[in-house]
Amino acid sequence: MEQKVVLITGGSSGIGKAIGVYLKSKGFKVYGTTRNLKNYPDFEAFDLLELDVCKPETIQKAITTLLAQEKNIDVLINNAGVGITGPVEETPHEEILKNFDTNFHGPLHMIKAVLPQMRKQESGLVINITSIAGYMGLPYRGIYSASKGALEIVTEAIRMEIKDFGIRITNLAPGDFATNIASGRYHTPVTAGSPYEVPYGQTLATIDTHVDSGGDPIDVAKAVYEIITTTTPKVHYKVGTWLQKFSITLKKILPDKLYEKMLLNHYKL
Repeated sequence: MEQKVVLITGGSSGIGKAIGVYLKSKGFKVYGTTRNLKNYPDFEAFDLLELDVCKPETIQKAITTLLAQEKNIDVLINNAGVGITGPVEETPHEEILKNFDTNFHGPLHMIKAVLPQMRKQESGLVINITSIAGYMGLPYRGIYSASKGALEIVTEAIRMEIKDFGIRITNLAPGDFATNIASGRYHTPVTAGSPYEVPYGQTLATIDTHVDSGGDPIDVAKAVYEIITTTTPKVHYKVGTWLQKFSITLKKILPDKLYEKMLLNHYKL
């Protein structure tokens, strides 16, 4: 059987690297991407390509390079993403736009870039790594929730648009996992004297604790493998603790104000 080719954005660390290593162990030909190859001179887990999801010209260059070596792009995993925290009122709007550039526009650039090749192949799979946070507006993570939620929704539309081309697309929403995402996250400063100083400061500490004590990214990798080996992927998948996944179910069945109260209690607000 011909070896399937997988392209993973943000593949140099965290969840992306875990997915790449796991899929390589299962016999896939894996290519990851990073914005700056010079930062990874000794990276040997799998092949890395230089690519910035916010810059379409780098996407085209990377895909051209990949296709010069491989016949197909069988699976695209849109994993590259960045965190952002802060009160919406105090978050600089340029940072909001930058977050959407990576978390929403970036995956769209990637999808648009691979669809012609996948249509030519009459096959292909796109997995968008979103977030359980994208199913609800979380306090002081509203922008992150919105960017991931937007990606979940647009995927629903794309599925219907490409259904006749032999191409499949789905979302995988992780909960909290122990990665280095916090180090790259934009934090709106906790400003002394701000009306949000105390609640935002407390929530920020809670968020970081959840990430530090999060699950092993290998669980996300295993979920990706299961999706790839499924002939008819669902629209949405979730991976995380029972409570994280159940929180989405609760949002569907609880009255809005009761669910809001549950979140406020969770964050002690």
